[in-house]
Amino acid sequence: MWPVLSPFKVGAACKCPRCGVGALYRGVLRVNESCPHCGLALPGNETGDGAAVFVIFILGFVLIPLVFWFEVSAAPAVWVHLLLWPPIIGFLAMVLLRPVKGILVALHFKNIQKSDER
Repeated sequence: MWPVLSPFKVGAACKCPRCGVGALYRGVLRVNESCPHCGLALPGNETGDGAAVFVIFILGFVLIPLVFWFEVSAAPAVWVHLLLWPPIIGFLAMVLLRPVKGILVALHFKNIQKSDER
């Protein structure tokens, strides 16, 4: 019997949703075929584009007010916006995508596990 783990903790740490030890990814965003520690088959827990959608919503919610505040307070030229915001958005998207996808995989595993118990 495996311990009950928080999907948010193991997902954000990019660890296996069952054991919490093995690596969830091989490479940047490719989910492992199986957990190297406990052997859990992981391909059935794919999330599709869900993680990207959540990251877009999170970044939009956080950054759009900052963009408007910067425009109103500093009134910079358009080229300043074009130079400043794309690297910030790209960096934050890459930082957030792995843990958000890990959380979605862990939640999917937890929900499948609950439905199998019934």
